[in-house]
Amino acid sequence: MELLKIYECLCDRTRLRIIQLLNSGPLCVCHFQEVLGERQVKISKHLRYLKAHGLVTARREANWMIYALPKKQSKELRANLACLQDCANEDPLFRKDAERFRKLRSKFGHTSPVCCPSSPAGKKQMSEL
Repeated sequence: MELLKIYECLCDRTRLRIIQLLNSGPLCVCHFQEVLGERQVKISKHLRYLKAHGLVTARREANWMIYALPKKQSKELRANLACLQDCANEDPLFRKDAERFRKLRSKFGHTSPVCCPSSPAGKKQMSEL
């Protein structure tokens, strides 16, 4: 992955917050909405941008789109994600997002988003991302 593409994606606060949340695992748009307090249109626009530039993957599960960080990551992307994770621990906004996410995460299992089916097949699909 080209370094310039990575930085183009990371130069927006909302996209940084989305990527940081995805460090915890796959999520649905509704999760981003709840944690970030943003409208679906804004979240979807940023997710489309990230997907177009290869920073996230997406798959459909029933009525929902599930987003994740790519399984195969370039050395540059891995390094930048690690840096983001380190820096996010020091930033009040990211810490607030993490706290909201912990509260949301307690509502559903670690392998199944709250809005998505919790069938064994769904759980397997989530773990395969």
